[in-house]
Amino acid sequence: MTQYAIYFNQQWVGDHDPDWFLSRVEPSMAVIHDMEAAGVLVFAGGLEEDLSQAFSVDGTGGTTSVTDGPYTETTEFLGGITVIDVPDLETAKMWAARVAEGCGWPQEVRVVKSRPDAAP
Repeated sequence: MTQYAIYFNQQWVGDHDPDWFLSRVEPSMAVIHDMEAAGVLVFAGGLEEDLSQAFSVDGTGGTTSVTDGPYTETTEFLGGITVIDVPDLETAKMWAARVAEGCGWPQEVRVVKSRPDAAP
C-alpha cells in the first residue's frame, strides 16, 4: 500500500457565497465517510485560513527560532489535506477525483515518501 496526499491551495477554491460553501459540506463529507468505510483514510482536514494563527519554526541555524506567520511571504497557501493509503495510483486518482468533486475545487495528489526506517 502507498500513502498519497490529496491537497489544495486555498486560492484554488475561488470566490463563492456562504450558501455555496454550505452546499459543499454534505458531498465532501460523504467522500470522507466513504474513505473511512473503505479503510483507506489516514487523515483529512481543512486548515485555518487566518494566517495570523500560523507560525514557522526554523532549526537550521544552530538554535531554533519560532516566528509568527508563514515561513515565506506567498500568494498561495495550503487550504486542506487528505492522506489516503491505497494499493495503486489508479485508486488514488479515483479518490482524488471524488474529493475534487465533493469539494467543488481542484486537488493535487502526491505520493508520501516512506520513512527511511520503515519496515519493507
